[in-house]
Amino acid sequence: MRSMMMATVATLALGPAAVMAIAGQPAGGDVERGVGRIVFSSNRSGPWRIWAVCPDGSDLRELTNGKTDEHDVDPVFSPDGKQILFSSTRGGTTGVWRMPADGSQVERICDGDQAEWSPDGKSIVLRRGEQLFTRELSTAAEKRVSPDGFPHCSGPAWSPDGKTIAFACRWQSGNAVFLVAAAGGEPLKVYDKQGACEPHWSPDGKRLVYETETHIFTIDPDGKKNRPVTFFGGVQRYGRFSPDGKTIVFCQGATERGPWELYLIPAAGGEPQKLTDGGSDMNPDWK
Repeated sequence: MRSMMMATVATLALGPAAVMAIAGQPAGGDVERGVGRIVFSSNRSGPWRIWAVCPDGSDLRELTNGKTDEHDVDPVFSPDGKQILFSSTRGGTTGVWRMPADGSQVERICDGDQAEWSPDGKSIVLRRGEQLFTRELSTAAEKRVSPDGFPHCSGPAWSPDGKTIAFACRWQSGNAVFLVAAAGGEPLKVYDKQGACEPHWSPDGKRLVYETETHIFTIDPDGKKNRPVTFFGGVQRYGRFSPDGKTIVFCQGATERGPWELYLIPAAGGEPQKLTDGGSDMNPDWK
C-alpha cells in the first residue's frame, strides 16, 4: 500500500484512465463537496507531482515541479492550511519536504517519508527505516514513538487533540491499525483484519477512516462500530475526511495497480462521485 509507493513510484506501469462502473452502493445521502482545497499526488504530467483541486473539480493546478527523475507524493496540509508537507526523491534520497500551499518555495526538512503535522503545527510525525518518529520543527529534536518489536510501521496520523498517533504495522500475517501515545508507550490495537492500514482521523477525533486490501471503512478508535464506506467494484484506498467530517475523499483503481482517480463519498456511505480523470491520482488530503 502506501508504504511501497516511494520505492515503486518510478517503475509503475499505469494504463489509461477509465471510468469504473459502480454498483451496489450502500444507502446514504448525497455528497457534500463543501469548501476548501484537496491536494494529491499525480503522474498526469509525467513524473509524480503535487497537485491541488477544489472539491467541485474546478481550479486544477500543479504545485510542484522538478527533474524528470524526481517524484513528489504524500501531500498533507498544515493545520492552518498554509503549508503542505510532502515526500520527495529530490536530490536522490527520499526526504520530508514542506512548502507554502501555493507551491511557491520548497524546503527539505529531513530524511524520511509519510510525514503528518501535529495539531499545533509545531511538530511532525514521520516514517524512517520503517519506524516512526516525532520531530520538533524548531529544534529538530526527534523521538521514536513506534513500539519495540513492531517491524514495519507506516502511515502515522496525529489525533486532533494531539495526544495520540494512529499508525499501521505489517507482519507476515498481515496489517493492523494501532494507536500509541504521542509521547510513546504501549500500543493499543484497533483492528487487525483484511490488511487494515492507512488510518486517518475525523476532524472531531471520534472516528478513523482506514483501508483494507480493497475497500474503505470507518471505525471508532476503540475498535467498535466498524463500518464499510465502499464495497463496490475496483479497489478503494487512501481515504481522508473533509474538514467538516461529512465526506470522504478516496482514490479508486480498476485493480491494485491503478490507474487511480479521486472520488468523494458521504462518510456514512452512499453513492460516490468522481472528482478527477487522467493519469493516476493518489494520496489526497483536504483542508
